[in-house]
Amino acid sequence: MRKMKLTVAYDGSAYHGFQRQPRDLTVQQVLEEALTRIMGEAITIAGSGRTDSGVHARGQAVSFATSCPIPAANIKKAMNSILPPDITVVSSEEAEAGFHARYSAKWKRYCYRIVLNNGYDPFIRNYAWQMQNTVLDVKLMNEAAALLLGTHDFSFFRSSGSVQTSPVKTIYKAFWKEETPGNLFFTVEGDGFLYRMVRNIVWNLTEVGLGRKTVARFKEELDSAERHFKISPAPPQGLYLDYVGYSDIYPKKAII
Repeated sequence: MRKMKLTVAYDGSAYHGFQRQPRDLTVQQVLEEALTRIMGEAITIAGSGRTDSGVHARGQAVSFATSCPIPAANIKKAMNSILPPDITVVSSEEAEAGFHARYSAKWKRYCYRIVLNNGYDPFIRNYAWQMQNTVLDVKLMNEAAALLLGTHDFSFFRSSGSVQTSPVKTIYKAFWKEETPGNLFFTVEGDGFLYRMVRNIVWNLTEVGLGRKTVARFKEELDSAERHFKISPAPPQGLYLDYVGYSDIYPKKAII
């Protein structure tokens, strides 16, 4: 059996997340059906991580085993000829026998987009969190984001329903950048993330930017091992799984 790795990009708007579900259409289902058709055998894939309904990816990694002799480089072309236009294979390659898209990953990068505008823009409704007539203090948000760096117990930012993995994660980068006026991107890199952790962090950072929460309060919450009240995650459509790293070599910059 050969082990294959695909890097996949997708618009998550029409899907109920990445992971296969009994009744709802997911990205995993579409990929497995296409691969089964191309490889001529039943294929089950493993993703580097789950993305929720409405969340996008530019660098999702998947792995699968196959006995089909088709050259690895040809899988990309074959897949893209039959996949729907909201999913594309960025690259296809043969991996080492022990490779696993999730368990072999060393780090991941997520990006989150916020657009500050005076009126709702229907053309970006699926691709950013639009905040109308709002001013965010990006300097304060970056001051709070810097507190995320290093190794912490992120239990405060874990949503209910999270798989019971260790809440202790290491964050390597976390910062906001205003690419153009009103067009904000949050980039965070770490060795792992809890369920809805990034969206919960983004929501809390915007609370700082709006002046509803101080940086000191954000630090208290980060240092807290428990959450005694419900927080709302930032909307899913602004979140992108940008890159999954399998070595300690970092690409120069984020894809978006």
